[in-house]
This record gives sequence, C-alpha cells and structure tokens, in this order.
Amino acid sequence: MARVAVVTGAGGGLGAAFARGLAARGDRVVVNNRSHADRPSSAHAVAEAIHAAGGVAVAEGSAVDEGGAAEAIVGAALAAFGRLDTLVLNAGISGPAAKLPGQALEHFRAVMEINLFANVALVNAALPHLLAGPAGRIVFVSSSAGLHGVRGRAPYSASKGALNAFAMALAAEQARGPLRVNVLSPYADTAMTRTTDAAGDPRLAPDKVVPALLALTDPACESNGRIVIAGAGCARLAAPMESATFPARNAADMAMLLGQEPMPGPRRYAHAEAAFADFFGEVEAGG
Repeated sequence: MARVAVVTGAGGGLGAAFARGLAARGDRVVVNNRSHADRPSSAHAVAEAIHAAGGVAVAEGSAVDEGGAAEAIVGAALAAFGRLDTLVLNAGISGPAAKLPGQALEHFRAVMEINLFANVALVNAALPHLLAGPAGRIVFVSSSAGLHGVRGRAPYSASKGALNAFAMALAAEQARGPLRVNVLSPYADTAMTRTTDAAGDPRLAPDKVVPALLALTDPACESNGRIVIAGAGCARLAAPMESATFPARNAADMAMLLGQEPMPGPRRYAHAEAAFADFFGEVEAGG
C-alpha cells in the first residue's frame, strides 16, 4: 500500500521539492501551504503539478500557526487517503533581521509560534496515526542556525535550536517503537534564504536536498535522532557533543579546559540521561 505523507510549507521552495520527490517515489502527498484570499493557492498549484507528472496529491490551505490547523492538516490526510505514515515539518519563517539589542519580544514570539509551537501541535495531532503503522517517519526541517547561531537572526536561531531539542527528545521517547524521528537542515537557495531577487547558485537548488529527505522517510531507514545537513547533492552529520571529563576544582582547572581547542575527546550521546550517566560515572571513577 502506498505511503501517505504530509509536507507543510510546500507551496514553493524546499517544501514543494520535498512534495514532488515523495510523490515521484510513489507516496500520496498532502501539500500544505497557507492560503491567501488575494492570490491563487500555491499548494493547489504544486498538487496539480504532481498530478500532471503522474503522482497523487491533495492541497491543504491551513496556516500552521492558526488554531485547529494541526487537526485540519492531519484530518486532510485521513480524509483523502485513510492513513498517515510520514510527517515532514517544513513550514517556517526567518523573522526580521536585526542584531541584539533591538529584537522586540514579539519578533521572538512570532517566529517561535510558527517554527516551534506549530510543529509541536502537528506532532501531537499526528502521533497516534503515525504510531498506528509499522514505520512512521517524522522529519523536522531545521537549520544549522539552530546549532551555531547566526548573526542578526537570534529569534530564528533560537527557534531552530529549540526545534532540534524537541526532535531529539521525541526521538529518545520513541526509540523502542517503530517511529523514527530525525532532523534535516538544508542548505538551499529559496525565497526565504535569498537576499536579492537574483537567482542563486544552481548547485543549491532545493531539488538537491530531496535525496536526503527521501532517505530519512524511507520505511527501511532505521536512523533515529540524527541531524543531517544537506545541500548541493552532499550531506554531513551533526550532533551536540561533550568533551571528555576533566577536574574543575578551581578557576585554573577551568581555564585549562576552556583553552583546549579542538574539543578534547568529543562524545555524542543518545539523550541527556546518557550524557549525565557518563559524566557521573567519570566523576565516581576519578573520586
């Protein structure tokens, strides 16, 4: 039976590329994008293009941050196809560019509402249906800004950092079941990333990220809690890291540790409990 995928923010750019790629693989796709009364539906245009190419898709016009949107989007998948296997959480905004101080609190709230809270609502609405199948998949579309920060985009960076942490927590919670949760951070030339009207580097076309998305949503993919950075037909893995454990009995000890570059003995952990257990185990061994 064909798998069913929801892609949010799929009216153009990365979301549209993801929807087309999933449909070309044979998935049935719910193409979500905010509808506007004064212009044609971009979600409908993408769904029509998928139909013209021989795929199956329906358009859904909810704004992800509106009340009831999560239930409406998931409901569209169930009404059209009777199931839900894949959730691609792509909708997001960058917010205004400004360095601190100067970013108004409402800017943080607006960006968080779409980039984090709307995704939390969608996961809550979709989770029972994803768990009903043998191989549910969730991909959070994030950004390297959530790992490293980016100057002038503190709200965006904070929202993507929070999204990464939410994804990792969800992955840890679901690790023993059939659901797999991962993060995809694309490098792509889109309307959101472009700073001028000029066309960007063709190597950064959104379609170049699609293979990574298809791999993460494949029912055969067992990766869980991974952060994948992809663009230009290439990819790398990223992860929060901790160094080996060192004494910190005084300021001199800390100064020695802080002065070490690169990070000594970097380690990755499946979740925060494992990191604490490793840390405390070394404390006990050293004591």
